[in-house]
Amino acid sequence: MWLQRTITFEPRPRGIHLVTAELLGELPELADFEVGLLHLLIQHTSASLTLNENASPEVRADLDTWLDRAVPEGASNWTHTLEGDDDMPAHVKAALIGPSLTLPLRAGRPALGTWQGIYLCEHRDRGGPRSVVATAFGEGGG
Repeated sequence: MWLQRTITFEPRPRGIHLVTAELLGELPELADFEVGLLHLLIQHTSASLTLNENASPEVRADLDTWLDRAVPEGASNWTHTLEGDDDMPAHVKAALIGPSLTLPLRAGRPALGTWQGIYLCEHRDRGGPRSVVATAFGEGGG
């Protein structure tokens, strides 16, 4: 079985956003997969996807703080600044975290750990809508 869909997320402010429930809500057909893989690709160079703790919002805030300190805006060595001070740092942050996740499917859901959630990381002040291509493949249960 194969499934592919593009999911568009509404614009979000800069930060790390838990999107597990929203994303899975757009993929009800996953219930038909007994075993398989779900691949997620964000189609942008200034946003990223990651898997991390889903319980404490402090984790999201701390990750965002670390990224801002590690990749500062307004650094004198940035040359790609046409779209503003947050542009090149957003590209670097997206490269560090990455554009995709591949998750195992088990009994109709991603086989995530108890405390794991899927995050959309918005690295721009005004990034706009973000599109994620979700591709699932595997075997059904019936």
